[in-house]
Amino acid sequence: MTALDLISDIIPPLKTSDSGTRALSFMNEFHVSHLPIVNNKQFLGLIGEDDIIDLNEPDEPIGNHSLSLVKPYVNENQHIYEVIKVVNELKLTIVPVLSVKEKQYLGCITLDRLVAFFGKLNSTAEPGGIIMLSINQNDYSLSEISRIVESNDARLLSVQTLMPPNSTKMIVNIKVNKTDISHILATFERFEYEVSAYYHESDHLDQLKDRYDSLMHYLNV
Repeated sequence: MTALDLISDIIPPLKTSDSGTRALSFMNEFHVSHLPIVNNKQFLGLIGEDDIIDLNEPDEPIGNHSLSLVKPYVNENQHIYEVIKVVNELKLTIVPVLSVKEKQYLGCITLDRLVAFFGKLNSTAEPGGIIMLSINQNDYSLSEISRIVESNDARLLSVQTLMPPNSTKMIVNIKVNKTDISHILATFERFEYEVSAYYHESDHLDQLKDRYDSLMHYLNV
């Protein structure tokens, strides 16, 4: 999956002739805090909500102001994980995508598109249970985790790991294809794994999805 595959056609780019007031209106309408400024497919940079608020004359064209615009972007053929890296490092709500050769603006990727992609990648819509383990980094073994799950006649649907800063432990978030995960939890505890949290589907799949989305947000995936 590359950046080109996740471009959203919803967010309109700004032109230098657009006013700061118009930009704020777009941001409010599309629930973003950044917008690209593009003239004739040339990406000039991202303007943020704070940049516009600081303008002395927000009703004047953006091009009339002296702005120090950041110019983060990804190329159309870069892996989606590179998009995640840019979002996380710069705390962006959109990521511009440029063509490889001409460096022309092709569109942008929104956080909503990223969440939807990872929802599919991590089998969010599939029935099952979610288990979050806290493991010493030196003790992590995906093969052993998989063996424990499979020993309970279940299988792994997805696995994510997180290395918290200044910690010798890592968080391992797994989703399995069983809604009743009590036996799997008991096996992990028998093998002295620390289960930090777990979520299992009972009557409502939507409730599980909401909890899962909250967990993904917490893990900054």
